[in-house]
Amino acid sequence: MADILFLAHRIPYPPNKGDKIRSWHMLLHLAKRHSVYLGCFVDDPEDMAHVAFLRTICADVCALPINPLHNKIRSLQGLLRDEALSVAFYRDARMTAWVDRVLGQGPMAATVLFSSPVGQFILGRGRVCGRTVMDFVDIDSDKWRQYAENKPWPMSWIYQREQRKLLAFERKMAATVQSSLFVSPKEAELFQKLAPEVAARVGHLNNGVDFNYFSPDHVFPSPYKMGERALVFTGAMDYWANVDAVDWFARAIFPQIRAAAPDTVFYIVGGKPMAAVQALRSLPGVVVTGRVEDVRPYVAHAALAVCPLRIARGIQNKVLEGMAMAQPVVATPQAFEGIEATPGEHLLVADGVDDFAATVLDVLSGRVDPELGARARNCVMTNYSWDQNLKVLDILLDIQDND
Repeated sequence: MADILFLAHRIPYPPNKGDKIRSWHMLLHLAKRHSVYLGCFVDDPEDMAHVAFLRTICADVCALPINPLHNKIRSLQGLLRDEALSVAFYRDARMTAWVDRVLGQGPMAATVLFSSPVGQFILGRGRVCGRTVMDFVDIDSDKWRQYAENKPWPMSWIYQREQRKLLAFERKMAATVQSSLFVSPKEAELFQKLAPEVAARVGHLNNGVDFNYFSPDHVFPSPYKMGERALVFTGAMDYWANVDAVDWFARAIFPQIRAAAPDTVFYIVGGKPMAAVQALRSLPGVVVTGRVEDVRPYVAHAALAVCPLRIARGIQNKVLEGMAMAQPVVATPQAFEGIEATPGEHLLVADGVDDFAATVLDVLSGRVDPELGARARNCVMTNYSWDQNLKVLDILLDIQDND
């Protein structure tokens, strides 16, 4: 049993968001066989209730509550320090003190860093951190580039600056650690081009799906009204890329679909819907649920799942989960990027308003192979097993199991 330091920008439990699903499975995988010291931040007060559970599986836990609005204001100090605002957002003397105390007890056998900003807490401590793996997950700096392209000045200038500064920090961290991971081969390949000096130490670890949990074999009561044919989108609705996606779909694409299929309803399922999402309730046939206890009934009883993301990096769990439940999934090229599947065989990829609307109508009218969903589930079971994919982490950490 080895000692491992695990630092994450967000508490890994409960696994109810894309990044938390990944960090949770990594943490659980390591904690089953090793002593894990978990340091993380908590941006949702409700998640503090889960710290006690994490203490039952970890050797020690430092879970620091943060106020996102307060930290955003404080992160503006990064403008004066000529650094990425994302790094300044997570700067915290309390976390530094906890890491000092943990490392002061003795060197770690290994360290896992989840998301680049937490790398600041181990800079200059290489000898006591053991073999260190940085899981960038996505190229966050490239998200800021995409945001800059879709926002007016002055936000476009701030986002362009963040892209440059954060990429510089990502390259610094990649040069500091022994290995860097991304969520897909394409994401890793792009970073290798952006940071050629560390290309040899950059790889990927595919996400996984709990395909026993997300399974068409479960029986759920339908959450939909009699006679509705539902198109469903699932995701955190305080995340701007999701907000942009549902707004675009509801206003530009859905009217075409509803004109041809009047019984169609668009359900937006996810917690903390922003004002722009709530405003979509006024549109004919659009339903905004807010947080639900279980998204699976909404996916299971939908006619299909849609993922109309125009801004995306990495792997979209909502696509994999829909596929795992053997549902037809229609996704934009951005939402499909990085997924090991074949368009037309495992899911449908549509680009632009007219193409997306026509593809959805093809599904609704029965012009799509009814075996598409079954093939999609088989694809997920083949390529997205957590047990199989997490073996990459074991190899990179190179920790001997002494039990």
